[in-house]
Amino acid sequence: MALEVGAIVEGEVSGITNFGAFVQLPEGKVGLIHISEVSNVYVKDVHDFLKEKDKVTVKVLSIDEKGKIGLSIKQLMPPPAPKKPLERRPMPPKPVPTLTFEDKLSRFLKDSDDRLLDLKRNTESKRGGRGASRKND
Repeated sequence: MALEVGAIVEGEVSGITNFGAFVQLPEGKVGLIHISEVSNVYVKDVHDFLKEKDKVTVKVLSIDEKGKIGLSIKQLMPPPAPKKPLERRPMPPKPVPTLTFEDKLSRFLKDSDDRLLDLKRNTESKRGGRGASRKND
C-alpha cells in the first residue's frame, strides 16, 4: 500500500526530539509528528505524551518531493469541547445618593475653600515664605 496524503496508518514511535516524534511506518518509511500535531492541548514536552516503542495511529498530512512525511495524531482526536462562556449575572443597580441642594452647596463651598487655601500656601512660598522684606543695614 503506497502512502498518500489523508491516509490513516499505524506505526511505532522510533525516536523523540524537542520538536516532535519520529514514527516507523509500514514499508520501512519514517514520518515525523511535529510537536504541534501531538495533541489538542498545549505540548511542552513530547515525552509527556509519547514514549519510544509506542504504537500510534496517525494521519498523513504531507509528503514532500524529498520524501519527508508529515504526520498528525491531533487530527484523529475529537475536537475539544468548546468552553462554556461564563454566566454573567446583571449587577444590581447602585443606589443613587439623594443629595439636597443645600448638601451639594455646602460640599462645593468646603472644596472651594480647601483649594483656595492650598493655592494661597503655594503662592506665598514662591514669594519668599514669611512675607518679611529685607532691610538694607
